[in-house]
Amino acid sequence: MSQRLPPRPDPGASAAERRVAQAAARLTARLRRDGLRVATAESCTGGWLAKTLTDLPGSSHWFVAGWVVYSNEAKQRDLGVRATTLARHGAVSAQTVRELVAAAQRRSGAELAVAISGIAGPGGAVPGKPVGTVWFGFAHRRGARRELETVCKRFRGDRDTVRRKAVEFALRRLYSSAVRGTLYTS
Repeated sequence: MSQRLPPRPDPGASAAERRVAQAAARLTARLRRDGLRVATAESCTGGWLAKTLTDLPGSSHWFVAGWVVYSNEAKQRDLGVRATTLARHGAVSAQTVRELVAAAQRRSGAELAVAISGIAGPGGAVPGKPVGTVWFGFAHRRGARRELETVCKRFRGDRDTVRRKAVEFALRRLYSSAVRGTLYTS
């Protein structure tokens, strides 16, 4: 079977857009090679990660499902985040992305899943959670073994920059997970 090369990023794209496109191409080539599939649960990125993963031809080989759960109501209704989790910890928290990613993986059957919830700005900051705070949940399943991990990042920049950096981070972390066959335990 011949291997198709991923399309080259648009030469008119910015350096940041090219980095995202390259990270997506690298990840999806690995997913296809290893027969892995991914699902997404997105809040602050508004489906940007799912769009990026499906921009490339053949995406039905690696992309199973994506949920955009921007409001707390959608998080509860669509992916079963508990109201008590949101009340105690907020939408932008390790606890919330843990529930989101577990549900996305369970409902989709994907081997890999990611959840993203953050404060892209310009408003929305609360004490301890400045603009640019983004929580990620990652899930990796190999056979009966399932791992979950949460990671908090603080990105600088305007709303578009924070969201783009979140998408790029998720793509790179998913790639590392696919290569390692496990999540980081840091």
